[in-house]
Amino acid sequence: MKLATIRTEAGTRAARLEDNTYTLIGKYQDVGELLSEQNWQDLAAQASGETLPAAEAEVAQLINRPGKVVCVGLNYRGHILEMGRDLPSHPTLFAKYAETLTGPYDDIVYTPEDPELDWEGELVAVIGKTVRRASEEEADQAIAGYTIADDISMRGWQFRTKEWLQGKIWEASTPLGPVLSTPDEVDLSTAELLTQVNGEVMQQHSIGDLLFTPPHLVSYISTILPLHPGDVILTGTPGGVGRARDPQVYLKPGDTVTVSIDGIGEIRNSIVEAV
Repeated sequence: MKLATIRTEAGTRAARLEDNTYTLIGKYQDVGELLSEQNWQDLAAQASGETLPAAEAEVAQLINRPGKVVCVGLNYRGHILEMGRDLPSHPTLFAKYAETLTGPYDDIVYTPEDPELDWEGELVAVIGKTVRRASEEEADQAIAGYTIADDISMRGWQFRTKEWLQGKIWEASTPLGPVLSTPDEVDLSTAELLTQVNGEVMQQHSIGDLLFTPPHLVSYISTILPLHPGDVILTGTPGGVGRARDPQVYLKPGDTVTVSIDGIGEIRNSIVEAV
């Protein structure tokens, strides 16, 4: 099953995508609100409300106000090595805020304060059940599904200090979507992540190369604090980021970045000048 949040005249609404048609699910304003229902799978599967052809729909940010946006750095072996680091024994965590997220096809404003704008295509795990100190088996069952993000990073600000936060939380800089694909839709052992800039392949990597798997991450993070429905975990990016290239490559106004993952779909965002 694939779920999305689409824009309507009455505001955003959660919807099920099937056969190139969106079916609205009750009055839920986004997928995050839908996931707060214990029987969200049944509600989504049985929805028979208003429909809209996918070609006419405007897809919005998947989850409007997640309670937590937890991110993992250095989680693909290839990316860790290209950044000149040793393989970590524990996940490297940082956070984003709800204001950092944006829609899967929305424009991203170029930051004049930092010309080192970089891409990071990522698989995202979405929580569908409250867990605390979960085993990996319990964590696996708590994952509602998977989506895509591009952790657009302001590298100049990121590396001003040893802490990455200030380069990762700029307003409306992290697109999320386009759909939540339930786990049966995504084979993490074979799925491939592909990032392109203006049609040129920058990242092409197997999700199976993740050092810390989504269930491991959910278990690890839930040891620290509870995870609730609608919380999202960005699982890290593979090799191929602009900063690690020789010469380095950064995004500029007029560029378009796409990130796709098998079984989920594609996000696509253009970089535009600040107004």
